Amino acid sequence: MNYATQQNIGNNQHTRTEKATAITPTVGRVRRLDAKTKRCKRSSGRQREIRTDSNATNGFLKCTFLPKLKTAQSVQVCQKTERDFYQSLSKLARHYSIEPMQTRQDYSYPYNMVLAMWDMDNQLKRTVANWDSLKLIQDSQKTFFVSEEKYDTGTTLYYIPIVPLFKMLHDPKHKKNAQLLISVYSYLYHIADIPYYRQEESYLYWLYEMHKDWVEQDDETEEMETYKREFSIAEYIGDSVAQRLFNRINLTVFEQRLNLFKSRDTFDRECWQIACNAFDLYTEYPTASVFRNAPIPEQDPYDDDYENEVIGMQKYISFIADTKGWLYESLSDSINNEFNEYGAIEEPTITKQFDGIEITTNNLDFENRLFVLLDDLCTLLHNYKTVEK
Repeated sequence: MNYATQQNIGNNQHTRTEKATAITPTVGRVRRLDAKTKRCKRSSGRQREIRTDSNATNGFLKCTFLPKLKTAQSVQVCQKTERDFYQSLSKLARHYSIEPMQTRQDYSYPYNMVLAMWDMDNQLKRTVANWDSLKLIQDSQKTFFVSEEKYDTGTTLYYIPIVPLFKMLHDPKHKKNAQLLISVYSYLYHIADIPYYRQEESYLYWLYEMHKDWVEQDDETEEMETYKREFSIAEYIGDSVAQRLFNRINLTVFEQRLNLFKSRDTFDRECWQIACNAFDLYTEYPTASVFRNAPIPEQDPYDDDYENEVIGMQKYISFIADTKGWLYESLSDSINNEFNEYGAIEEPTITKQFDGIEITTNNLDFENRLFVLLDDLCTLLHNYKTVEK
């Protein structure tokens, strides 16, 4: 089970571009008929069929015809388009270390371009990690390729729980583990820039407050008192742990804690490995935020509903009180109901333009490693109760 989330965004559904009014049911399997169908008897006076020679039919079917592409451009414009296309294709191939198919001399315009783009797209899908799409752009000045690499978050809620860490801090057997993980949490907060649910600007802070208001407006019952107590615990523990992990001294002593930590069992080794992975990221990417490659929305200046159509990264990446209990179940229900109304999700994305301008060398190595780290950390903390004594 993937414990980076207790429930996937949108109840495990892919993000939708539009709502369908009806869905055709899927065919499960082909079933046999209950009884054997009786065949009709042939008439003895049936007229003999007259058919064309079979060779003519087979010959037609063996032929392959390219689609006819119409161009309304002048010869000069077509020549410039073809020249720009292959110049951009060459830059694209060199950047991704791919040998493109030779099409320019072997096929006529514009079929050579269509085939070259098809070949390049297939090769990129096979060889480039985080590959998403390849587009051919043609403006009034030139024709060029634009590639897009994207980290697929898998519609996962990356919510890092605080309550298990608080319990670990008060467990003598695992206090050293907690101190090591405090450095990991400090890195994720200060450097990776992950939102904290007790800060007013965070998405989860607003969600907690909304649910708290709902509970306080209900009738006073024993059940409601239990729910109110969960809110109090989430607030108290969140503020208490925040005082520790907000202190940057945890980053200063991060390496020292790693070197002094002694592993006694599997749980210790898992904690140490997660801390090592976090420290490596901190060392190699000392200023990298999880939002560094968040996509810049192509927003219509007249569209006021953009924020209501796209799930922002800050909504599915955050620290949270806990990923167990009534309160979390209530929050996750609201989150899924809200996210089901969105049409898209923001994910780390790199766009590269091959138009003669310097090509960015950015990649998604940081994101590939960070999201795995978050997944491992959430799983470890979710299972912490199973190793408590």
